[in-house]
Amino acid sequence: MKFGIIFLAALLIGCTGNATTVQNTSNSTSGPQRSEKLESMVSHTTENQSGPVPAPNSGPNTKWTQSGNPIDTAKFDGVIIAAEKMLRSNPANGAAKTTAAQAYFDRGFALTEAHQYAAALGDFRKALKLDPDQEDAKKWIDKIINIYASIKRDFPKEGEEPPPLPFKKG
Repeated sequence: MKFGIIFLAALLIGCTGNATTVQNTSNSTSGPQRSEKLESMVSHTTENQSGPVPAPNSGPNTKWTQSGNPIDTAKFDGVIIAAEKMLRSNPANGAAKTTAAQAYFDRGFALTEAHQYAAALGDFRKALKLDPDQEDAKKWIDKIINIYASIKRDFPKEGEEPPPLPFKKG
């Protein structure tokens, strides 16, 4: 018991002796601030947005806004443009269809990882339209629809999907 009292007294003296003052330079009085933002699944949808924000390059009939993290899709876009050009010149070219389907799938997968589910859904649908046997596209369409169902939100119907978020370099 005596040892406990002595230990407690030493601890209190040690704590009040040479205390270092940490100066908070932020305007907040709530303590240290984290630089990253904790997010829930709902934060990746339009659920927390204050109102409808038109997606860039979306047509007048597009009712869907985009959310998620902007990513650089330039390499996917280039492959898609080349494959679409090849398809226009020879619509029966099976290799061109497969290449375009894979390019749309790859961009859709990257958009899914960036939580841009509505745009990804459009790319997976395009991939499936070009290559109806692409099982992975079917699975990802189902997964995205299930994500929307789990947060009790409607998912974009075919043709309503917004384009990917614009990416600003630098």
